[in-house]
This record gives sequence, structure tokens and C-alpha cells, in this order.
Amino acid sequence: MSDSGERGSGEEPRWLNSQEKAAWTGLISLVLLLPGKLESPLREEHGITLFEYLVLSHLSEAPRRRLRMGELAFLASGSLSRLSNVIKRCEQRGWVVRSPDPADGRYTLAELTDAGFDIVDQAAPTHLRAVRGLVLDSLSTADQKALTRIAEKMHIVPDDFA
Repeated sequence: MSDSGERGSGEEPRWLNSQEKAAWTGLISLVLLLPGKLESPLREEHGITLFEYLVLSHLSEAPRRRLRMGELAFLASGSLSRLSNVIKRCEQRGWVVRSPDPADGRYTLAELTDAGFDIVDQAAPTHLRAVRGLVLDSLSTADQKALTRIAEKMHIVPDDFA
């Protein structure tokens, strides 16, 4: 693919130099391996996925423990269809309820129940131990700031919000 993003333009690809290859290999390893390593203790100890934890956590921090589905999908870095499936499972477990937004009925609110809050409250220490152990404790303050800057520069959002 050319720099302009066109396919089949006949231009030679810009091959990665050694520094670019090291950066790319490191990033793709993080992207592919880290979610599973963060999810494993949540599944083992609490029976929830990382995405379920993120959804419940964002709801727990929201005013009145509720958010519009679109906003929740954005915060949890997932698509609306993925979120809908997860919310359905959470509803079946009694952790979340959905209702029309009283301010605008075109939108749906997801609200965390007391049982849902209990699950996220129990799972939070497990998640924090994994985040610290796998990521933060091995980074200096300067590394953490650099990681934040890099994430902000890349600003990748789910397709539903691009």
C-alpha cells in the first residue's frame, strides 16, 4: 500500500528500518498478548472477560451508574454491536438494566445494578494487580508519560466512532 493509502499504485512499499521494525514488533506484541494476560485473572477469579470488566467499571464510575450505550461503547473501546451482546449477558446475570433515555428516547441507557457494582468492586483489585504487574510497575514515570503521549498521538477509536 502506498503512503496515500491507494492499493495497486505500482509504488514500492516503504520497508521498515531496524528501529521501525523493533517499534512495530513491540507494539503488535502488546496489542495481541496483553489483553489475554489482563483477562486471564478476571476469568479465573471472577468469571468475567476484560471487556465485561471495562464496561462494568465505566458504569460504576458514571453519574448515577448509567451511561448511554454509544458513550459506553466508546469508553470501553468496543463497537456498539459488541457492547449490545455483552450488555445482554450482563442483564441476564442481573448486573445491568437497559432503559430508554428519559432526556431523549432515541437513546438507550445502560445502568449498573447493585449486583453489578458488587462484581466490579470484587474484580477491581484483581484487575489492578494485573495492570500494575504487567504494565505500570515496570515503567518509570517518564515511560508512563511517553506511553500516554503515544496513545494520544495514535488516537485509534472503534469503527463506529471514526
